[in-house]
Amino acid sequence: MWEMLWPLLLIVGSNCFYNICTKSMPEGANTFGALTITYLAAGVLSAVLFAASVKPSAYVNELGKANWTSYVLGLSIVGIEVGYVFLYRSGWKVSNGALTSSMCLALALLVIGFLVYREHISIKQLAGILVCGLGLLLINKG
Repeated sequence: MWEMLWPLLLIVGSNCFYNICTKSMPEGANTFGALTITYLAAGVLSAVLFAASVKPSAYVNELGKANWTSYVLGLSIVGIEVGYVFLYRSGWKVSNGALTSSMCLALALLVIGFLVYREHISIKQLAGILVCGLGLLLINKG
């Protein structure tokens, strides 16, 4: 049970800090300058965790296992970061902006899961899609 719970807790906790920090980024700060600092901090942490998790003799071998997904993930992360910074700078509240984007993401991934990965969509999930759509309307009409 714990092996399934701790990653979820890490994601939720990290996302809370992520949205608080993104919403609190100084308005006058250059977005890409601030993100450069962000990625330097993330890069240092990733390098330290990589070095701690792999024997030094295996560094090159382990890095050689990466493929195109690491590069596309990097581009995707920049898109997410820039999107959130400008989302909040355009006036979205931290509660509505994060919730709306997460609901839209969940709906998009449901469709991608169905079309690309041939995942089954149940009647309950279809009902959930309708509830999410209604929720999006209610949340953003207030």
